[in-house]
Amino acid sequence: MTSLVFNSTCIFSNPKRGGVDGAYIQRRLRVRSSVASVPLVSQVAEKANLAKTVRIAVLGASGYTGAEDLPNMVAVQDADFSNVDAVFCCLPHGTTQKEAVYGLTELLRPEIQNAQLVANPGCYPTSIQLPLVPLLKGNLIKHSNIIIDAKSGVSGAGRSAKEANLYTEVAEGIHAYGITRHRHVPEIEQGLSDVGSSKVVVSFTPHLMPMSRGMQSTIYVEMSPGVKVEDLYKQLSIFYEKEEFVKLLPEGVVPHTRHVRGSNYCCINVFPDRIPGRAIIISVIDNLVKGASGQAVQNLNLMMGYPESTGLLHQPLFP
Repeated sequence: MTSLVFNSTCIFSNPKRGGVDGAYIQRRLRVRSSVASVPLVSQVAEKANLAKTVRIAVLGASGYTGAEDLPNMVAVQDADFSNVDAVFCCLPHGTTQKEAVYGLTELLRPEIQNAQLVANPGCYPTSIQLPLVPLLKGNLIKHSNIIIDAKSGVSGAGRSAKEANLYTEVAEGIHAYGITRHRHVPEIEQGLSDVGSSKVVVSFTPHLMPMSRGMQSTIYVEMSPGVKVEDLYKQLSIFYEKEEFVKLLPEGVVPHTRHVRGSNYCCINVFPDRIPGRAIIISVIDNLVKGASGQAVQNLNLMMGYPESTGLLHQPLFP
């Protein structure tokens, strides 16, 4: 259990309502065309009863993160929380604070599966920790001199009316913000330090891009003595080989935000730097899906005993 300030979405599971059990299912699933051009046949061997309705509530449904879950909205005072299985808390940063399990699904699956309260990671920490944690676990990169140049669509700044989010302020340019003081830095460093033998400190600069959604983190790392880029690629390939939503692209293929738009996927690749002993890692996600609501649904599926991909292979876009 970790003490966290929730950045976007957290999930409360209601232990007073029944769990989910029942039949096996087998479905033919088609991944979004932006991720794969051919149908994906999924043999689901997990116990799930999709005939059972899981009732959820969404706090903060008027924001971009809450809107991704498409609820029927009622005032908080009219909601009957005793009659729901789980609550998505999609409130502004710092609104909700409590002991929770950190919800980076691919890295903490057993803890999430048995949790009553899950704190969804921030969008930047998701795109950064997914490629770096396996490399730190394998002692393949040094804990120092990690430089992260990250870029996000405007929806990453929220939906509230702010001068910095106006079209005339954002369009036709790149806007660096939160330099040396972005609120996600402690979360990034904590997550990376937890898997390392010493504290990890990163140089992180986020940028706002003139697009509605999408996120790319370009990460510069120094490899451990004797390690080559091929070793980094192999480690990521083994670590995520059986994962549905984290994809290591073929060698030399550059991940682009359009590859994951509207999906719960994270695409990663690693490249040699011109400077000997260093490597460049590129990671892309949709900041509103894998970086927020999609990962929250993935965690809810895990908590309720559904296949993790349930409801996440097709979804409409807003914005």
